[in-house]
Amino acid sequence: MAISEFEIKRTESELEKYLAKNRPPAHLRHQVDIGYRISGQSVELFEIRPHWKAVDSKIETPVAKATFVKTKGYWKVFWMQQDLKWHRYDSNPEVSRIEDFLQIVSEDEHSCFFG
Repeated sequence: MAISEFEIKRTESELEKYLAKNRPPAHLRHQVDIGYRISGQSVELFEIRPHWKAVDSKIETPVAKATFVKTKGYWKVFWMQQDLKWHRYDSNPEVSRIEDFLQIVSEDEHSCFFG
């Protein structure tokens, strides 16, 4: 089941606050930037860089993901490992609010998200 329209708007608002606080300065964004997408009941944060061969095209590298479990009322937290698969973030596998997920990613205590 997808996130409701109200929850999407609230989540987008929190994600925009996160980006405003954590994006690189404007003069560096052509080299590295961060973004997000909401798909179904999941939110994905990714890093954006120029393709190493074709500088005009961009590469999005997934960094963190949270999936909302509506029946339980919490977000499951994931990080992308070297095998390019999502793995549960064992230090804090579930959070009750999207803000908590974004706080975990910001702190990156174990260097799982942005290295």
